[in-house]
Amino acid sequence: MIKITDERLCCGCEACAQVCPKQCISLNEDSKGFLYPLVDKNLCIDCGLCEAVCPFLNLSETISPIKVVSAINPNEEIRMASSSGGIFTMLAENIIKDGGVVFGACFDKDWGVKHDYTDKIEGLGAFRGAKYTQSVIGQTYKIVKSFLVKGKMVLFTGTGCQISGLKLFLRKEYDNLITVEIACHGVPSSKVWRAYLDDVTGDNRDKIKNINFRDKRNGWNSYGIAIATDKGTFYEKSTNNLYMQSFLRNLNLRPSCTNCPAKHGSSGSDIIIGDFWGAESIHPEIYDDKGCSIVIVNSQNGEKQIDRLNVKGIEITYEEGYRYNPGLIQSARESRYASLFWKGFKKYGIDACKKVLNLIECNKLKRILALAYSKLLLKDN
Repeated sequence: MIKITDERLCCGCEACAQVCPKQCISLNEDSKGFLYPLVDKNLCIDCGLCEAVCPFLNLSETISPIKVVSAINPNEEIRMASSSGGIFTMLAENIIKDGGVVFGACFDKDWGVKHDYTDKIEGLGAFRGAKYTQSVIGQTYKIVKSFLVKGKMVLFTGTGCQISGLKLFLRKEYDNLITVEIACHGVPSSKVWRAYLDDVTGDNRDKIKNINFRDKRNGWNSYGIAIATDKGTFYEKSTNNLYMQSFLRNLNLRPSCTNCPAKHGSSGSDIIIGDFWGAESIHPEIYDDKGCSIVIVNSQNGEKQIDRLNVKGIEITYEEGYRYNPGLIQSARESRYASLFWKGFKKYGIDACKKVLNLIECNKLKRILALAYSKLLLKDN
């Protein structure tokens, strides 16, 4: 029987709930906005399947990639609408052309994030672009399996822990499954996201038309968040945006993200895609500030799919790929201010972001001044 005694040991992949033959496991949102499994002991038969599919109870070894490439989708329109280089769309289009289906994260009707699938190229737009809150898997793993046993080609995209959960749920390898892991910094709270949206829209989420977490109007390296409503578009650079900064500074991450069970290829994914941050320094010949992807190939099936793509790019080393994107190989660091943030959020709501971020900047300034003063003293001596 699955039992969560430490919130750092549950990634919310929902594999346990889907594999349960008695359907006695429900997912419940805690006070921070994260889903955790709860077992109905009156229905549980102690079959142990829930434990057999848990990524934390069944850790896999890290692996070395077959090859790593930097890549750019030659379609400029698709690339500008994507978070980085637009490689997901190219992979997904090929699968659909082969008669397959593609699974990915999209917004729901209330602008939360969920997993869904499409078998149409025009349906890929909903999956394109980053969504910075944890997606609800729901019954997705069951649906994936139903397609696989019918012989349908399936491309599944998700975070490393979601792919780990899927692989454990399936309990066997399928030649017609391609898993694409989205490089993950960590997943922020859906409760904080909802509070932020209500603050921006004045509690009128139904007026939202579109959300883009990685709007490139000022360039890929200076991306911003854009929220389009029927009254216009709210835009703010990520460096100034309260929600994005609370996420990037690890204030509202899921606790398990500081203890990720799926880094360094251990998710079992065929391919990992993410931002090739630092491209302007490492390989300036491919940099144009419109987005460039790192593509890490972990399997022969993944290599076959990558070899089909007509991309612009070059082969790089693994170290070049993760040098400025450490989330590829290591968990997010737990913020010393996280507990303070959650106490503030409970009391002040989304305003806690501003209060804690101001405190961080104030303390940062104090450290800079202290360092400068100590250097001055040493110089005088």
